[in-house]
Amino acid sequence: MTTIHMRQTTTATPEQVLAALTDFGPGREKVFGNSADGYLKVHSKSVDHADVTEGSGGVWERLDYDWSDPHRIVMRTTDSNAWGGASGHTYTLTSNRDGTTDIDAVVIRDGKNFKGRFFGFVFRTVGKGVLPKAFAKTVKAIEARSTAAGTATKEGQP
Repeated sequence: MTTIHMRQTTTATPEQVLAALTDFGPGREKVFGNSADGYLKVHSKSVDHADVTEGSGGVWERLDYDWSDPHRIVMRTTDSNAWGGASGHTYTLTSNRDGTTDIDAVVIRDGKNFKGRFFGFVFRTVGKGVLPKAFAKTVKAIEARSTAAGTATKEGQP
């Protein structure tokens, strides 16, 4: 089993980060590079839960999203062609006094077959350098999305 812990501070608010994490519409891959639109399938969605299949590059997982606590978003893997056991993601959002938000992300990868164990090994070695860069890119995309939404709101005001 591989556990990867990442932390980033962003200018986006916790609400903006949550909105990005739970936007399962087209273009999700622009924010989350490992969630290609071709794999994306929303099985169900409610006010604070979703059942979603997503993935990329031949690896997919079905995730049970729970954001009943909007500052702690838990994504538990319920099915996958590579991941099993305790696999999933947890995002903890903390507001700072200066208006920024700390994003604490924990990704657990428990390979259930050869493919999963192979990618788990890759994450433990090469991935420790690659995944934080991808995470930083995601945070920048969330900031850009939030800035664009704020600009659109201001332009729509009289």
